[in-house]
Amino acid sequence: MAKKYYVVWAGRKPGIYTDWNSCKAQVDKFAGAKYKSFPTQAEAEQAFGGKTTQPTSKTQSSVKKKPAVNGIKTYTAAEIDTMDLEVKIFTDGGCDPNPGQAGSGMAVYRNNQIAELWYGLYNPMGTNNTAELNALHQALMMAKTETEKGRSVVIFCDSKYSIQCVTQWAIGWEKKGWKKSGGEIKNLELIQAMFKLHQTLKGKIQVLHVNGHVGVEGNELADRMSMVAIAEKETAFARYPEPIEVAEILKMQAG
Repeated sequence: MAKKYYVVWAGRKPGIYTDWNSCKAQVDKFAGAKYKSFPTQAEAEQAFGGKTTQPTSKTQSSVKKKPAVNGIKTYTAAEIDTMDLEVKIFTDGGCDPNPGQAGSGMAVYRNNQIAELWYGLYNPMGTNNTAELNALHQALMMAKTETEKGRSVVIFCDSKYSIQCVTQWAIGWEKKGWKKSGGEIKNLELIQAMFKLHQTLKGKIQVLHVNGHVGVEGNELADRMSMVAIAEKETAFARYPEPIEVAEILKMQAG
């Protein structure tokens, strides 16, 4: 049987795979999965976006250029652009100073076009970590609504702490009765609520890491919204009411 190369554009881990079982693991029961087989590596790479890869029989994404830190890979703007998903949600939290005035922001893209901006959850005595968690919590709630409508969703967050709390560490904390060695679990009630929600979504969505302030537009917009939340002292989580003029919003104070 001729060897095939499988491109996964929308799945648990987009990339190029060299055997069907690895591809299937990424797309099976994944809402909005998009994938296709190609007879040659060159065709697969061209279809995926011109990324080079060294295929093996093990599951491997062709866009993995940097080693993951603490089990979390950081995605670039170019890699994000290749992901063919219907809804991309970017989150950010800000605090000035830390601890101090805190707020959360979110940018929502539909079919790669900016559609909504959200801001709020102001806390006069908050922390950066809490603000990041609050933003991710809002994204998870939105993701739940979107997946219920049959849409494919990915969330991008620049806080490895928040991602690991919800997708990794909470698994062990729950098994130990929500305790950890070495001290208390900060933001425990919030993390518990987020973990419960993520458990219902983990087979349907991805929560991925991006670096902050490196030119990822969605992350930059979410950052500006966190600063708007602080400036306006908005305690609810509200949709930004003004026209979305990206260039003008990016001129606002950064977090």
